[in-house]
Amino acid sequence: MKLHELKPAEGSRQVRNRVGRGTSSGNGKTAGRGQKGQKARSKVRLGFEGGQMPLFRRMPKRGFNNINRKEYAIVNLETLNKFEDGAEVTPALMVEAGIVKNEKDGIKVLGNGELNKKLTVKANKFSASAKAAIEAAGGQAEVM
Repeated sequence: MKLHELKPAEGSRQVRNRVGRGTSSGNGKTAGRGQKGQKARSKVRLGFEGGQMPLFRRMPKRGFNNINRKEYAIVNLETLNKFEDGAEVTPALMVEAGIVKNEKDGIKVLGNGELNKKLTVKANKFSASAKAAIEAAGGQAEVM
């Protein structure tokens, strides 16, 4: 086979059907949509169910969803004992160590448990008890 003998496979190159281009095209005038009726019109509204109460109106709606809400990954003090004494604990290090699976919008350290090591902890938020416990252990709590 030579380069000039190459041809596309049979039926792989189909010409697009151009509707509404005159009666002789076979799809002119009503453009294959028939006469009148809902399917002959240009659009049906999104979620329209033929006059039946649509699903999004049947579902109960409660409360308020804040689009600006920030969700923090939570880390307790007792899990920070995994690190060596004097280490600088950053969010990247927490993900690497497997303490946090997903950083979300940041990390918040809570004061659950006991911290036995002197650590420099960098996170987006700290609870008051966590900050006090880290500083009592001789470490630092730095807000990023």
